[in-house]
Amino acid sequence: MRYQFKWQDAAWSEIPADNQKNLEATIHRSVEVGINHIETARGYGSSEMQLGKILPTFPREKLIVQTKVSPVADAKEFRQTFEQSLRNLQLDYVDLFSLHGINHAESLEYSIRPGGCLDVAKQLQAEGKVRFIGFSTHGATDLIVQAINTNQFDYVNLHWYYINQTNWPAIAAANKRDMGVFIISPSDKGGQLYKPPQKLVNLCAPWSPMVFNDLFCLSHSQVHTLSLGAAKPQDFDEHLKTLALLDDSSEILPPILARLEAEAIAILGEDWVKTWHLNLPRWEHTPGEINIPMILWLWNLANAYDLVDYAKTRYNLMGNASHWFPGNKADKLNKVDLRQCLSRSPHADKIPHILAKAHEMLGGEEVKRLSQQ
Repeated sequence: MRYQFKWQDAAWSEIPADNQKNLEATIHRSVEVGINHIETARGYGSSEMQLGKILPTFPREKLIVQTKVSPVADAKEFRQTFEQSLRNLQLDYVDLFSLHGINHAESLEYSIRPGGCLDVAKQLQAEGKVRFIGFSTHGATDLIVQAINTNQFDYVNLHWYYINQTNWPAIAAANKRDMGVFIISPSDKGGQLYKPPQKLVNLCAPWSPMVFNDLFCLSHSQVHTLSLGAAKPQDFDEHLKTLALLDDSSEILPPILARLEAEAIAILGEDWVKTWHLNLPRWEHTPGEINIPMILWLWNLANAYDLVDYAKTRYNLMGNASHWFPGNKADKLNKVDLRQCLSRSPHADKIPHILAKAHEMLGGEEVKRLSQQ
């Protein structure tokens, strides 16, 4: 999605020649270095159409092509959207088909109810248009586990990387069911690692934060695939450095992990680092739907590792990105009483003050999801 022309559908005549040339060069470079899993989605604007000009030029059996369609109430509409994806890609089938964004109870219900989107996906599979069926998610861990435990999916696309390890129980559940585990955007959502802050660079030395994060993810055998998010052919180069290090990850990672933890403790305090997340309320159960766990997490990253730009981007999505990034910012603290919902937190007294400081540091103009820009 980082190399497409735009986030809305476009006529082929609108696509700039240099943009398409870069996309095709990126795909050629990918296959050249042995990366043959190409992932897109119907929601990625011109991406599928642009890929449709290059993917059919490769031997089909050499590629693993994945696209994604969001579940909706009308299963017929879901099928029509997939058929458009296949036409855009100019392929007879996709290897992997994800129900895109099972993020909340409603999208899960649209997916798994009788006659729903999953049944349509299975029909497409029977017709030979889909090989394997999975789902992608930005949802809460318990919802992801619930979807996994339906035992109806072959794989899952989810978030998990060094700075955000909360979905490990979902990965464990997927492994129990022999599902593929695909990590969404470990380089961008994992800390904007294509342009990391100098402090993070220093803490991860002698390797880049990107190589460290790749190695961290792939050192866990339960993780199978990382999305690299290449925007140009050269973007693979840093990632590829990881491969030679995989067998030595047990020696390379511990000192870096120790430095990262020590820095967080030095800046934030050991008690806070070890216990800040305990007994926090979910955003749905918080006055004003303030997403306290998310805000505190971003506050920690901004202070411990100078991930301020990353934290600002994520913070200002809140309240403006529906179920893809739920809950609200801390801009209306003076209108709510958080005492009851924080009563079980060991840091109940200090959290409202930290939320206020976080809003002061991170607040700014609302940010829209990429697909809304």
